[in-house]
Amino acid sequence: MSKKTENKKILIVDDESDFVDAFRMTMKAHSNEVITTSSRAEAQEKMSENPDIVVVGTIGPSGEAFSLHKWLKSHPQYKDIPLLVLDAKYEDRHEKGWRKFEGMQLEADEFLTKPIEPALLVPRIQNLLEQVARLIKVLVADDHTMVRDGICAVLALQKDMSVVGEASDGKEALEKVPRLMPDIALLDIQMPVMSGVQATKEIVKQYPQTKVLILTQYDEEENMLVCAEAGALGFLPKKAASSQLATGVRAVYEGTYFPMNFAEMIATKH
Repeated sequence: MSKKTENKKILIVDDESDFVDAFRMTMKAHSNEVITTSSRAEAQEKMSENPDIVVVGTIGPSGEAFSLHKWLKSHPQYKDIPLLVLDAKYEDRHEKGWRKFEGMQLEADEFLTKPIEPALLVPRIQNLLEQVARLIKVLVADDHTMVRDGICAVLALQKDMSVVGEASDGKEALEKVPRLMPDIALLDIQMPVMSGVQATKEIVKQYPQTKVLILTQYDEEENMLVCAEAGALGFLPKKAASSQLATGVRAVYEGTYFPMNFAEMIATKH
């Protein structure tokens, strides 16, 4: 595999242990982490580990693979993850293969049939990983329409970002998070109905997979401390938003983003 497709997390769902063992060894030889499961229920739990690609192999009874496929494609957080489906061998198809009406509803990126050597899956998985870039999904919340429009315009220019929704107050933002599953919630600190700080507390508590970046008119020390204590992983003054917005979103997606003086301020407080 190329450097771009090494060190990826691959989830395989298959109840044929010999095939799974061979698959794991092959993918690990190409510097990838492999998560193995043998049932639909277990696979749904393992999706919380955020795999880069999912391989749905043969699992019984018949219909289970299709049900998992439907669940993945309808889930707001997982529907865009590359999906490779392996159908059962012809003689096993009545027990755990894809039925004709299921195949007509298939939305996988690749569909192959066993028997197949795991080594032959390497270039196909590599191709899918290279084709599908993981976009940073952003929810923008500000009570001023012009400000939201400006933020969305900046983010729209970024090839690695997608604005999945907008909100005019903290309550609306909080309500949209479970439906839109954004990676980043970009919240104005002062909004009607529910402030950005209160919304941050609730988002961090209820939906920890979404990270919060706070926008504020002023960058006083008190604001930064309050935001950090609420659970925000980043803080950005609006006056710097146009030049630092994309950088801030990427930084929070990977970790944190606070002004340089924030660490000094925290050290002083302690």
